[in-house]
Amino acid sequence: MRRVGVEEEFLIVDNADGHAVPLGDLLERLNDDDGLSREMKQEQIETCTLPRISLDELAQDITLRRASADATARAVGARSVALATSPLPVKSTTSPGVRYERMIERFGLTAVEQLTCGCHVHVEVESDEEGVAVLDRIRIWLPVLMAITANSPYWNATDSGYASYRSQAWNRWPTAGPCEIFGSAAAYHRQVNEILASGVLLDRGQIYFDARLSHRHPTVEVRVGDVCLFADDAVLLAGLVRGLVETAARQWRDGVPPAPVSATQLRLASWQAGRFGLDGDLLDPLTGSPRPAFEVAMALLDHVQAALKSQGEFDVVESLLFQVLTRGTGAARQRAAFAETGSLCGVIADAIRISSLPTTPLHTLRGLPLLATDQSS
Repeated sequence: MRRVGVEEEFLIVDNADGHAVPLGDLLERLNDDDGLSREMKQEQIETCTLPRISLDELAQDITLRRASADATARAVGARSVALATSPLPVKSTTSPGVRYERMIERFGLTAVEQLTCGCHVHVEVESDEEGVAVLDRIRIWLPVLMAITANSPYWNATDSGYASYRSQAWNRWPTAGPCEIFGSAAAYHRQVNEILASGVLLDRGQIYFDARLSHRHPTVEVRVGDVCLFADDAVLLAGLVRGLVETAARQWRDGVPPAPVSATQLRLASWQAGRFGLDGDLLDPLTGSPRPAFEVAMALLDHVQAALKSQGEFDVVESLLFQVLTRGTGAARQRAAFAETGSLCGVIADAIRISSLPTTPLHTLRGLPLLATDQSS
């Protein structure tokens, strides 16, 4: 089985009123060895799990890292919360450093306003050639992952109308979004080098494709997810991404070509996913036609079923997927909290509580009935 790791970015908020606050000098003392690191804005903190084979160990890591991030925030009277955008207005503070200063200078308001929190999943690959073959074959499913993780309906004290407004803010970057089929590792690297040669980007770290080869690790990195309000959804995302990677690698070895879907069509699918999350139609990854989100999510589960079963993870991933389909996404929970409390401060208080909940013990999900089969009937 391929090792998998998860990076989560969290918003730092005042425990009393929910406004985003900077951690300041405290971020300078963070040590990557403890799985915490700073980001471009001082109002956020990033966690990183160890590379894991077992989803059980990964789930434990996610719980521990979330607790560690929150403890760091508590040291300055704040809290760490899994919100992909700040519901309340915020004037963010750029972290010190030449690179961040250059980003603000070059990209202007895009960088100034870029206080967004994502969830990135790394999955091990054997080579760049296998990695690019994987990228070419998982690309059509990435909008579905965006819909499942949608957790950013509010922006600047306004309901944006989107389930994932983070995806809208993030896609202002020049390289963000879906790519065409690369075809080979050589073609991938050639395109990256051409982008860098243009002088538009500062460095290789700004290759913000929806999914890319990591320039630091032998992994494929999937970057479309909002940070998940529920820790269980981060485990689900990791399980689905690893299932997609393994399925794609098997297809490549078997000579199955990638689906010939254009990047333009994928941008439409991504917009639809960001707009509605799971509360509406998604675009079918193969036909481009609208279908109920439940059906598209079940199609994704069916697509990765063989890989998940061979890894002994199908019942766990199926149960976690059914859970989010039943209770709703983080975006749906935020809107429900607003309807109940009548305030965005209430939304943030509810999110602080949910963010701190541990993941469900995965052993309790094994051996459950096949929910997908039950629901499709």
